[in-house]
Amino acid sequence: MFEGRITSPAARRRAWWDSLFVDHSIFRLGWTNLAPVVPGKVWRCNHPTPARLRSLTRRLHLKTLVNLRGHRKCGSDALSRGASAKLGLTHLDMAFESRGAPHRDRILRFYDMYQTLAFPMLMHCKSGADRAGLASGLVLMFEGGTAQDALGQLHWRFGHFNRSRTGILDAFFLRYQKEAEGRLPFLDWVRDEYDEDRLRADFKAGKLASFVNDSILRRE
Repeated sequence: MFEGRITSPAARRRAWWDSLFVDHSIFRLGWTNLAPVVPGKVWRCNHPTPARLRSLTRRLHLKTLVNLRGHRKCGSDALSRGASAKLGLTHLDMAFESRGAPHRDRILRFYDMYQTLAFPMLMHCKSGADRAGLASGLVLMFEGGTAQDALGQLHWRFGHFNRSRTGILDAFFLRYQKEAEGRLPFLDWVRDEYDEDRLRADFKAGKLASFVNDSILRRE
């Protein structure tokens, strides 16, 4: 695993090797999973290569890149951080989980971040399926959307499987829809009523879907 910064041509070659063959960006060279969340303002995708980030920055006039994987010691992370710096993008880390109940403090931190960052912005996780879907759903809720709007961002067309362990992300928005939508604003529900432990205890994933997602596709 690439664990250093890119400080030399040799380090850059190691970063690319790690990115392509350890972090599987070889599959992302032609597959972007790019989609608008809020047209003209917020976009989502899988982890972009430097060349794709340059192209998207020019095309979408990006100001901010939000990394939903969090700071990682891997080649993909080092390459995108370096590319962001060269392009003048603000690079922000906002780590989310893909197989756990969304954390209240992270949702609220993401909301605070969203209020102050420069738009247009692009969000990415590894594949652009699960954490990107959660963050995109949260963005729509921040923008005044409904739980059904948010659930549309967690869809098989992005590679999200709601019957696997990642379905707990769908369960989060469904719980708000069932318990509080129309009665309590989303962020008030998150602050005052959302129970991570209860959601975690109540959610049951399908064994076959989880096996395919986790062991065959080896999704992060």
